[in-house]
Amino acid sequence: MLDFLNPWLGRHPEKMTANVELYTWQTCPYCIRAKLLLWWKGVNYTEYKIDGDEAARNQMAERANGKRSVPQIFISDNHIGGCDELYALDGQGQLDPLLMQ
Repeated sequence: MLDFLNPWLGRHPEKMTANVELYTWQTCPYCIRAKLLLWWKGVNYTEYKIDGDEAARNQMAERANGKRSVPQIFISDNHIGGCDELYALDGQGQLDPLLMQ
């Protein structure tokens, strides 16, 4: 929409090519916050809304080393963790290199 602002804002969505997957609940504030950061960076991601779906939650937990809280985030099939871990990676300057793989 306002893609012409991307360079001025420091966004480079054309470089964000990693496969990003999120397991979320629709009303989870941490899920919303994680999606907001990814949106801001211009990342395309696959979202699995698992609201009330115990089978999907079990599948997520299997991928996430037993973690059952949401969101659970995967970048290029590597488990990142939740919202706090995503923001920590961004704060340390390590998120963008992961997203550019």
